[in-house]
Amino acid sequence: MSYDALIHFLGWMALVNGAILIIGTLVLAMAREWIMNIHSAMTGVDRVDLPVLYFSYLGNFKIAWIMLNLVPYLVLRLVM
Repeated sequence: MSYDALIHFLGWMALVNGAILIIGTLVLAMAREWIMNIHSAMTGVDRVDLPVLYFSYLGNFKIAWIMLNLVPYLVLRLVM
């Protein structure tokens, strides 16, 4: 795989995963009660505990997105 192909792949991967992160954040912010009802019924987790789990999920997803998508893309983009 050439460097140009790798840079394009990482760029698209960062874009798609960034969009998933933004959409997930917006859905949790705008439809919180609806989502909490669904998740509480599906998993049996108490509704009081769900906001902490959502915050943890979004934080971990953001860290993973930065470290696994954005940083490699920017490094290769700046080096090449």
